[in-house]
Amino acid sequence: MDTLKVLDKTFVSFIPHLKIQETIAKMAADLDRDMFDDDPLFLAVLNGSFIFAADLFKQIKMPARISFVKMASYMGTGSSGKVDQLIGLQEVITGKNIVIIEDIIDTGLTLTKLLDHLDGMRPASVKIVTLLYKPDAFKANFKIDYIGIEIPNNFVVGYGLDYNGYGRNSKDIYTL
Repeated sequence: MDTLKVLDKTFVSFIPHLKIQETIAKMAADLDRDMFDDDPLFLAVLNGSFIFAADLFKQIKMPARISFVKMASYMGTGSSGKVDQLIGLQEVITGKNIVIIEDIIDTGLTLTKLLDHLDGMRPASVKIVTLLYKPDAFKANFKIDYIGIEIPNNFVVGYGLDYNGYGRNSKDIYTL
């Protein structure tokens, strides 16, 4: 069995590159079918989605734009401690059709915060596309419009997913 050593952990082969690419081709075709005339703005959530976003966007045939966003936390001065902030969004999204690109959705809590930020900017619509989805870990209350592959609640690396910042550069996905 193919393994990947990342720092102090050994991961085993889980989803091969070919299956990932076949999944992405299907997702791109579905997006083209559903949104071809909607002039969507794709928002890739960094850091993990950058490889998936690039591969997906290359397969998209419709006229579309892409931008990259990140959720950041910093220490606040109030009693709440941490404040989540959306960084990187330069475009005006009021009245626009937005497609959020995520590499993986597990609990969904970070994406809930992102959706709250975007909602305040009054987009026309927001769709969510994710390569991987962990239904057993999901705790949020939003609809995921395009799911590539459902996986168990295991820790995964590769294809943009990391362990302490490492392992993103594998073309396959590995599990602990």
